Amino acid sequence: MSEAIFPEQPVLLVDDEAEWLRVLNLSLRLSTGINNLVQCTDSREVLPQLEKRQFSLVVLDLNMPHLTGDQLLKMISEKYPDLPVVIISGMNQIDTAISCIKAGAADFYVKTDPRERVAAGLKKVLELQQVRLENRRLAENLLQPPMQSDEAFSEMLTHSSKLYAIFTYLRAIAGSREPVLITGESGVGKELIARSLHQVCCPDRPWVAVNVAGLDDTVFADTLFGHVRGAFTGADRDRPGMIEQAQNGILFLDEIGDLSITSQIKLLRLLQEGEYFPLGGDKPRNILARIVVATNQDLQRKESEGAFRRDLLYRLWVHRVEVPPLRERKEDIWPLLNHFLQQAATELDKPVPTPPPELRTLLEMHHFPGNVRELRALVFNAVSRHQRGVLSLSSFNEALPGVSGKNPSTGPGKGAVPVSFGDELPSLKQIGDLLVAEALKRASGNQSIAARVLGVSHQALSKRLNKNG
Repeated sequence: MSEAIFPEQPVLLVDDEAEWLRVLNLSLRLSTGINNLVQCTDSREVLPQLEKRQFSLVVLDLNMPHLTGDQLLKMISEKYPDLPVVIISGMNQIDTAISCIKAGAADFYVKTDPRERVAAGLKKVLELQQVRLENRRLAENLLQPPMQSDEAFSEMLTHSSKLYAIFTYLRAIAGSREPVLITGESGVGKELIARSLHQVCCPDRPWVAVNVAGLDDTVFADTLFGHVRGAFTGADRDRPGMIEQAQNGILFLDEIGDLSITSQIKLLRLLQEGEYFPLGGDKPRNILARIVVATNQDLQRKESEGAFRRDLLYRLWVHRVEVPPLRERKEDIWPLLNHFLQQAATELDKPVPTPPPELRTLLEMHHFPGNVRELRALVFNAVSRHQRGVLSLSSFNEALPGVSGKNPSTGPGKGAVPVSFGDELPSLKQIGDLLVAEALKRASGNQSIAARVLGVSHQALSKRLNKNG
């Protein structure tokens, strides 16, 4: 497997001492995982290099022939103000460091500083630069019109402004290396959102998905980190974990709310340290995959109950996407219905049936606790029983008893909204008339659906309407 590249845009190392460049190069690779490096021993080549390609960071020696580090710093700051520059000098002089910082340097180090400290400092500068670029992209994207047609989001069939806002946000955070937390009810399409992010940021790189629900601590560690030969009985060869398989791409961990506390600690260390040990291994490996997690659980509630670590929760909340339920984007129900009709007809080798107009009203009044997944199941069930002509409502009527637009789990009379009355109470007939009028309004005038909402027969409702003229 080829070595993963980090960062995406290279780091330019400039020093007239080739041996020092070699040592710094090796130190960065071993201690931080920074391996996308370009070395330059002639200071006159720096500006031509910057004109030819984009860099994420420039590291300059201060004392060089031809062009000195402070001269280059001034030139780079003027021509490329968004490109961070770090000075590494052979002289430990406070005045020099202060003047470099004032001239625009992101940081200043001395060559005698511990190499681990220098390497960690350069990685920190890269991370801060990534945050700045991300904030800028987010601001720019917020000024753009909603993306209603984008190939990266083609799997998300929607007309919802709420989902368009999510697409814009995904564009803005695409270049970040921070984890992404996707929340939402079961069946809303959290994995599709994660796949869309993959299409935006790295479509030609690996996509690895793991459902972590039910994995015990050992299996979780082996699945993610892999193991070396001899790590345990039966480990007769090295096995790469999902992290290694997803390098430079995205590792998607679904059902993250089901992780045990022990496994949460392992995930937290992975995110904090940026490295891991395969089971039985003694050499750390850098993680270069983007971690995206999803859950349908309330992690804040789990944290308050002691079932989810607070530090892990905050570590995952760097980027958060909450996918709205289907009942909050009813404009998506009809296009999704037609999409599933086409899909079901193809899989069942049947002609695509025509949905009756009243089906739209019926579905829009349903709460959809199972969201898009539930709608798909309803459609496939209906098409499997369909014979010819217009699609029958019978299977929908059977599956959606007592459609009321409320969550069925609340039960009759539960969760009802209190009604306020004035000094004079209305009569029962007046209350009944108002209730019937509201039901007909919600049912778009369809008496059959309104009767189901009210919990009466169609004949009873019709008789009442005729009586009232």
